[in-house]
Amino acid sequence: MITDPNLTLFHLINDIAGKNHVLDSTMIFAAKNIIYIFAAYLACIWLTKSEYRQEALFAGYASVLGLGINFIITLFYFHPRPFMVPTGTLLITHAAESSFPSDHATVMFSVSIMLLAFNYLRYRGAIFLVLAFLSGLARVYSGLHFPMDIAGSFLVASLSTGILLTLKDYLIPVNRIFISYFENIEKKIIKGRLKAS
Repeated sequence: MITDPNLTLFHLINDIAGKNHVLDSTMIFAAKNIIYIFAAYLACIWLTKSEYRQEALFAGYASVLGLGINFIITLFYFHPRPFMVPTGTLLITHAAESSFPSDHATVMFSVSIMLLAFNYLRYRGAIFLVLAFLSGLARVYSGLHFPMDIAGSFLVASLSTGILLTLKDYLIPVNRIFISYFENIEKKIIKGRLKAS
């Protein structure tokens, strides 16, 4: 009998769901909300760490490009989510759409891998990579994705990051213009507040 490793691994993880309320609640929270930590971090370094604005932009670019690649994949390949098969235990309701690759996981892996590409942010990138894997695991546990959806997201994120790093020398001058424009606005806001006070 031929077994599907993707389905086997899915059940190995998902079969635990629905048996422990605390674990279910933790996994649901991780599946839904860890991605906001990534967004908050990028916003934080953009607003408070001006020396890292280039890196924040590159991480943002990687996420957007990764989502773009995902969209192209879904135009040519459709893979049902577990609950569409149907199989497994579903803890989070979701639209019936293609599951491969996971957009959530792609965004998180893209940010993580891009941060890992910068030596001075590598430690933070490693932490975010662990969080990305945990969130991906939680989404499998919750019945939203198969393991291969998460693995596919990692590959897409690696591809998007690689493309952007190849174009790095061309993008940095564009980033500087954008950053300069933002800093001018920032200075005007600060001056306006000083005058008002």
